[in-house]
Amino acid sequence: MNPALILDKVYLTLSAASGPVEILKGVSFRAMPGESVAVVGPSGSGKSSLIAVSTGIELITSGTVTLLGETLTGKSEDALASLRRGRVSLVFQSFHLLGTMNAFDNVRAPLEIAGLANVDELARSALAAVGLAARMDHYPGQLSGGERQRVAVARALASNPAIVFADEPTGNLDRATGALVADMLFAIARDRGATLVVVTHDMEIARRADRVVEMSDGRVV
Repeated sequence: MNPALILDKVYLTLSAASGPVEILKGVSFRAMPGESVAVVGPSGSGKSSLIAVSTGIELITSGTVTLLGETLTGKSEDALASLRRGRVSLVFQSFHLLGTMNAFDNVRAPLEIAGLANVDELARSALAAVGLAARMDHYPGQLSGGERQRVAVARALASNPAIVFADEPTGNLDRATGALVADMLFAIARDRGATLVVVTHDMEIARRADRVVEMSDGRVV
């Protein structure tokens, strides 16, 4: 079985007013199909950057990133978008829902953009899976923070992606609500056989993963 994600000696250097800043320093990391991996570490350790380079959102300085069997280096923006479409999903700390769309349309729209079939059925099923079957017609402003993040989880998992990246998915929620959202994220990803990579500062959430990876100062330790 080939890994869903491989980072091999990845470096990321970004420009700053004071000069180049090394963000990632020779990171090697992998996640297998269906595996859940929690990435922990202090602020500024490179956790979010790991997700950014893993998805091709940020281009690495050197090394190799292989996502779902494809090397990202040298791919155009269009090719990266094509690789991600319907197969790679992201959940962020801030919900990134469109305020002018109700919950159903927030989940449905990306499915339609991805060119998937049965988008209405997929959206309804995903919202039902996160306990929001009765809230599909509600707009983000009518939902609590926990409900909005559950819509974001439904949106990420509705396409049955091969891999899901979650960057501090409970960071804006209280502990009880965060635990509920984490339960749903891990359970639905597991049930659908998706690889799950979760960046979190919450060790209670990290312990739910199959494996925990710690980062410090741009390195996996």
